[in-house]
Amino acid sequence: MLGKSVPDFSVAATSGQTVTLSALRGQTVILYFYPKDNTPGCTTEGQDFTALNAEFTAAGAVIFGISRDSVKSHEGFKAKLCMPFELLSDSDEALCKLFDVIKLKNMYGKQVLGIERSTFVIDKDGKLVREWRKVKVAGHAKEVLDFVKTL
Repeated sequence: MLGKSVPDFSVAATSGQTVTLSALRGQTVILYFYPKDNTPGCTTEGQDFTALNAEFTAAGAVIFGISRDSVKSHEGFKAKLCMPFELLSDSDEALCKLFDVIKLKNMYGKQVLGIERSTFVIDKDGKLVREWRKVKVAGHAKEVLDFVKTL
């Protein structure tokens, strides 16, 4: 999908919103997929994006965190971390499938299907211009910001 237009989508978000990609034209969109609310790595990643949010905004970008958790779960997680951006609830896995982030993972010796931590940047015209897969949290938000500043 890299270099191609991302199909329009509409998904439930925190703050009682529904986020539709076509409504975000003219802005750079960062979608970061994470496995689960209130887990150590996901908390750190959320804090890192939160800390850099003003710089992303100044660069004309909007951030969305996405997991399969419910909007209710997201509301609590967002409030706990004082996140200034919305979290998207992909409970039906439509976005996860669109971006191919559901992978077989080992958890406590068992094989489970889960979200592979991944980030995608969609440009102002709706084209996918960058992706990171198998993300390591440390330094990742800054790396995304540095890329967005080149657009």
